Amino acid sequence: MPDLVAKLRDVPHRPGVYVMRDRLKRVIYVGKARDLRKRLSSYFAPSRRAAADLKTRALIDSVRDFEIHVVKSEAEAVLYEGKLIKDFRPKYNISFRDDKRFLLVRVQMADPWPRFTLTRLRKEDGARYFGPFAHSGALRTTLEAVRKNFGIRSCRPAEPGEQDFKHCLDHVIKKCSAPCVGRITREDYLAKVAEACAFLEGASREMIEQVEADMRAAAERLDFEKAAALRDLLADLRTTTKPAVRFTKKSLPGAIDPLEDLIELSGALGLPAPPRLMECFDISNISNTHIVASMVRFKDGVPDRPAYRRYRITGTRGQNDFASMAEVVRRRYSRILREAAAASRDSEYSQESPEEALDRATRAGGPALPGLIIVDGGKGQLSSACRELQRLRLGGVPIIGLAKEFEEIYRPGESAPLRLDRDSGALKLLQRIRDEAHRFANGYHSLLLKKRMKESLLDDVPGMTAARKRALLTKFGSVERIRRQSPESLAGVQGISARLAEEVAGYLRNIQR
Repeated sequence: MPDLVAKLRDVPHRPGVYVMRDRLKRVIYVGKARDLRKRLSSYFAPSRRAAADLKTRALIDSVRDFEIHVVKSEAEAVLYEGKLIKDFRPKYNISFRDDKRFLLVRVQMADPWPRFTLTRLRKEDGARYFGPFAHSGALRTTLEAVRKNFGIRSCRPAEPGEQDFKHCLDHVIKKCSAPCVGRITREDYLAKVAEACAFLEGASREMIEQVEADMRAAAERLDFEKAAALRDLLADLRTTTKPAVRFTKKSLPGAIDPLEDLIELSGALGLPAPPRLMECFDISNISNTHIVASMVRFKDGVPDRPAYRRYRITGTRGQNDFASMAEVVRRRYSRILREAAAASRDSEYSQESPEEALDRATRAGGPALPGLIIVDGGKGQLSSACRELQRLRLGGVPIIGLAKEFEEIYRPGESAPLRLDRDSGALKLLQRIRDEAHRFANGYHSLLLKKRMKESLLDDVPGMTAARKRALLTKFGSVERIRRQSPESLAGVQGISARLAEEVAGYLRNIQR
């Protein structure tokens, strides 16, 4: 074992990330520091261990070696730390273990009037992306200042068929060059967008120099409040536009390789080949309200987000995870079989069996069955899913259940669960797809709950029935749009009298939004 105290003498006083390993060389903690030597020295000082909590004491006792990675700034250290934690999932780290990513700025130059938006996912869609950015507050302030300085629109365009769409009033308060009302040509507007892009890349300092000049002028006028606000804006602008390294899989030391994880997983489960396509199902419910399910797909070990699907469970009463899992598996794969059968009927291969049609459709780039199905749960959920696959004559598709408490893997026909090493790439791959399915299901559940809370406002209107509420929502789409309607417009809906229309309009107008 290396002498850690002696090794500390070679650690520089610079910002960076440190990775701690145990006696088996497993990564157990990843941290960042403005000063690497000071931070690491604090772990091995005798006084630190005596005053540490139980978790920190256990970490210190487990450390047998560490490595450091020097970066240029504290912001880069934050980005690097988050990337390493997501890849290694160290047991002593809490933050950054979810799928949440740092913010990016996106602009699609092919749009008629491009605008800057925030996103957490970089796609291959032809758009330009800037970031990621470690400080979200500084980024939001910077983006607002960029829009105002360069006259970039912030409102979205009207969607096809949308009623009552209104543009923002940024052009009235001189925050936008107003291409939507014809105050600027597209060529001039695109030139402004290009200037804003150059600023976000750190290639232009004109805006920063202007803010510096305005700050000094405000201080000379003794307008210290204005000068302080400009000082804070200047700090945010410099933080956002400071050059930073974009960390990728290739730049991470010892990062998990998804393809290697697939090979390891196929060996652990005894699969004939690495499962290039994997699909995972999760159920989300609170009481009996809005029971939903998610299906996420991983391709070659990484998320294939366009293939994600979400479901509202409609054929199961009450909280029944087993029946809900059976329903979503049946709906998912019966649809794939129907699509393959429909393609077969429309072709010269009309006499094919469903299995033959599916196989041919898959080879032609059509709907494909996964190489492995994962259900979130234990024996009960797995048995329910297996029964549905048998009924669909898809019993040959590999399937497992992953129970979260002890990370046990249940397999059809095997009474004892399989436990993989907690630091194995195969288990971490299963954890990533399971956590992604859980996040996607919970997000859909939260969306439906928020929608239900808004719709429930109508229940308190005197004379409102379920049929009348359904008619209003079908006509106008949401409570917010109903709020904007006149009583005469509401009375035009079937089943809504003039008196009830007045009640609805008055009630929604008076309650807090």
